[in-house]
Amino acid sequence: MDKVNRFMRLPEVINQVGLSRSQIYKLIAQNAFPKQIKAGGRVAVWVLDEVDDWMLKEIKNARNEEV
Repeated sequence: MDKVNRFMRLPEVINQVGLSRSQIYKLIAQNAFPKQIKAGGRVAVWVLDEVDDWMLKEIKNARNEEV
């Protein structure tokens, strides 16, 4: 079965990755974290798969494994 993709709001992203709001936006500015998607008005969302992929990459980098 294929993985079902979904959007996450900022509080869920913060909980998922364990970083603060300011750390997340700093990494986005450095092109080092998935960018948010404007979902209308002032609503920003992140794609779950993109955040998961970023986390796996960070784990591999921390363990000096090939990415």
